[in-house]
Amino acid sequence: MIRIGLLGAGTMGAAHAAAYAVLPDVEVVGVYSRNQDRARSVASICQAKPVDEASALIEARDIDAIDVCLPTPVHHSFVIPALSCGKHVFCETPLTLRLEDARAMRDVARRAGRLLQVGLLMRSIGAYQHLKAAVASGDHGRLLSLSTFRLGSYLRPEAPDHKPHYGDPCIELMTFDFDVVNWLMGRPARLSAAGAGEITALLSYDDHRSATVVASGLMPVGFPFSVGFRALFERACFELQTVFENGPPRSTFTIAENKVAPRPVSLVGRNPYEVELKGFVDCIRGTADPDLLDVERAIEALAVSLATQRALAEGQSVAV
Repeated sequence: MIRIGLLGAGTMGAAHAAAYAVLPDVEVVGVYSRNQDRARSVASICQAKPVDEASALIEARDIDAIDVCLPTPVHHSFVIPALSCGKHVFCETPLTLRLEDARAMRDVARRAGRLLQVGLLMRSIGAYQHLKAAVASGDHGRLLSLSTFRLGSYLRPEAPDHKPHYGDPCIELMTFDFDVVNWLMGRPARLSAAGAGEITALLSYDDHRSATVVASGLMPVGFPFSVGFRALFERACFELQTVFENGPPRSTFTIAENKVAPRPVSLVGRNPYEVELKGFVDCIRGTADPDLLDVERAIEALAVSLATQRALAEGQSVAV
């Protein structure tokens, strides 16, 4: 039995609680939140105990791992103590806002001999996994370019999900897609960027491949949160659009080849939170490769996010 302490009782904490509840031989012992009503609500999802002190879970000797679903700026304040207490840690994305904090967490994990896994969720979503398999197989030729978008309204004061403390989209939104770019295409050579509130980053490679990442926090409030990509191979093009609105997300995933009109790509529907957290638990058990969601992958994505901020500030392209 793997015993988990869950820190955070917001939307993400609830998603993690629900995922753990269906995993075999996993028990969420407690859910921490400063808001005890929220803690009780999320704890009820996974039959756990609500607690009002994170240390009660971090320092408990009968807990194997800590799952951190708290706001990004405080991640390191909980991740480092948990690792230092001998716990494996799963931390939500964005890992942190500063490279020095990310590297400090990584270094503590390495010294402690504990896992530090990060919720790079796109790697657990079927359409992105299909794209990764297509790159690996070479069936459609080389991946020439990748364009992604992640569009929301959280920067508008009138938006229901208004979160001014989240900051600009470079880290809060683009980190997810920068990780996808790194995963599928490798580290870019240079990056240029433009915008404010809605940002476009152009990533270039020495072999003339490219990627474009667009993220917005300024969409009209009535525009549903939407994400997707266009992946152009030498002999095919994949497109994904996912819309989050009043219930489960709606996705359209197609492939166009030669003269054939775009057709749907069939995928087995799986909850990506269950996929990634099962992977974390399996890594604790020693039955899965920890590299997929290792903290180093999150650091690599954060470095591209920070390069985007630098390109915006300097008004010119920068080395990544």
